[in-house]
Amino acid sequence: MAHWLLKTEPEAFSLDDLKARGQEPWDGIRNYQARNFLRQMRRGDEVFIYHSRVATPAIVGLGRIVTEAHPDPTQFDPQSHYYDAASRPDAPRWDLVDIAYLAHCQPPVSLETLREMPEFADNPLVRKGNRLSIVPINESEWQAVLARVTLV
Repeated sequence: MAHWLLKTEPEAFSLDDLKARGQEPWDGIRNYQARNFLRQMRRGDEVFIYHSRVATPAIVGLGRIVTEAHPDPTQFDPQSHYYDAASRPDAPRWDLVDIAYLAHCQPPVSLETLREMPEFADNPLVRKGNRLSIVPINESEWQAVLARVTLV
């Protein structure tokens, strides 16, 4: 099993939204490196849900991958913000995975805290200017975060 961190802006889609729905497609990824990470995800992989573009960016909860990568239908919808005119149904560019809610983290683990944790020293998340919406998380990083929280 692999571990991942998925960034989301809570005003667009929050951990509470995921909890309310139970399961949701993680759509709208339009970065090739992030898309390639989606393609590496396997059913059962666990993810940290990270709220970005908030006063205190933080890991706020956990989810689980419930489907492996498959074409993101928003790429074909001209009414969608994520429409890609160059993508074709017979050769889709963009994928998504479905995510299930697992738990909230209490307390959330802030970006500031992550930057202070030695386990995250080499993780791209803690580097200034990192804008990637999907980040792989190694086992020591995963365990270091879980040791700081209660799952509720």
